[in-house]
Amino acid sequence: MKKLILSAAIVLGSLSMHAETTAVTNPIVQTVNDQDGYKEVDGVPAAVKKGLDEAYPGVVLEKAWVNDKKEYKIEITVRGEKSIVYTDASGNILKK
Repeated sequence: MKKLILSAAIVLGSLSMHAETTAVTNPIVQTVNDQDGYKEVDGVPAAVKKGLDEAYPGVVLEKAWVNDKKEYKIEITVRGEKSIVYTDASGNILKK
């Protein structure tokens, strides 16, 4: 019986020696959305702003993207509601 208890103690002791804690690191990944060929821009032409003001009084521009055809995808807020609007470089509203 002593041998059985001694064997169990040795086995359990050897199992606990291999246990260790590892630090888990989560790398921060910053991505840029490039959907449908649109790239984010800091500003839009005055004609686009004027076209949006005429179509949506009280509009606030949140974000803007442009593609190779100079078509703008603009995230706007009107009276607290957010939406996406597509325009060309002349400020004409496009339907997408």
